[in-house]
Amino acid sequence: MAHDASWLKDHIRDIPDFPKPGVVFKDITPLLADVDAFRFAVDAIADHFAGSEVDKVLGVEARGFIIAAPVAYRFGAGFVPVRKAGKLPDEIEAEEYELEYGTATVEVLTDAFSPGDRVLVIDDVLATGGTARATADLVQRAGAQVTGLAVLLELSFLNGRAKLADLPVSALLTV
Repeated sequence: MAHDASWLKDHIRDIPDFPKPGVVFKDITPLLADVDAFRFAVDAIADHFAGSEVDKVLGVEARGFIIAAPVAYRFGAGFVPVRKAGKLPDEIEAEEYELEYGTATVEVLTDAFSPGDRVLVIDDVLATGGTARATADLVQRAGAQVTGLAVLLELSFLNGRAKLADLPVSALLTV
């Protein structure tokens, strides 16, 4: 992304051994609580994709929701939540994936997208790429197109981009 977001690192704290021993959780709560940091992050993501045609902005549970909703507003687009298993009513599409400390499943309502919808996917952190890959697969299975994937923070040492080589991926910060 074109914006210099390096100062945002001071608004992300490490929580060691969460959710299990050996994992360092990246807590974005301080970034969200700071109006300037939060505004900068939302604007930087929206500005990066300005000029792209976006029909829906998808937020990945739960922290991706917080960023995706105001980006959707900026685009004049709909917002779609992708949830953890068992959180959505009605008919769903599901995708299981591996993450750095186990497996998980993401779900979306079957009517969340129309064929041909252009979808911007937003999450807080790109780690191993499992969540992002599963989410993109759900979008594509619905006949929609992923126009881009944006994250606040990319953990490059986990090589998550490798699973997303077919997608335009953008990170505000990379460590």
